[in-house]
Amino acid sequence: MTAPASGRFITLEGGEGAGKSTQVLRLKKWLGSRGHEVVATREPGGAPGAELVRKLLVEGPAERWDGVTEALLHFAARRDHLRSTVWPALKRGAWVISDRFADSTMAYQGYGHGADRTMLGGLYDMAVGEFRPDLTLILDLPVETGLARAAARRGTETRYENLPVAFHERVRAGFLDIAAVDPERCVVIDASRDIDAIEAAIAEAVTSRLDT
Repeated sequence: MTAPASGRFITLEGGEGAGKSTQVLRLKKWLGSRGHEVVATREPGGAPGAELVRKLLVEGPAERWDGVTEALLHFAARRDHLRSTVWPALKRGAWVISDRFADSTMAYQGYGHGADRTMLGGLYDMAVGEFRPDLTLILDLPVETGLARAAARRGTETRYENLPVAFHERVRAGFLDIAAVDPERCVVIDASRDIDAIEAAIAEAVTSRLDT
């Protein structure tokens, strides 16, 4: 499936504490003010079945799963998310903003845990097919800054945050590699700035890349 011309699929990516959730809500409000129906969602999750899988992935001990097991769970949740939430919204012409998508699986499970990236690509082809985001915004900031921010709002979803700093450094490098390989889809946003400056940079990227 490909997104209808009237709908757009925007994903926000980045490491822990990058501020994605805040910026998803701000982007939703900004796009809504321009007359669009906007659906804000997240991964893992975004649909009833996928939310059940989310608890398995983001709660509990850090050593619970290896990278391959995590990838399988993520793609199972992703398939449910797409079928239940994303594709129906795009079909009716809505703009969909997702807090994380498949780039997170490549960065976390591929670069972070060392799962085979060709295997991850095969899982993508099986679960997602040819569908791709229209625009991916990668919120980038130093790992220690992000982890400090994440710790300040610590709740129950701490499994990834508890992994070693070296893991998160690999994840950050992975996101930057992904952006470098696919510059037509990806825009790197400096997330070390204040919230308003990040919002303005995102709005500029969306305006320049998509017909808003």
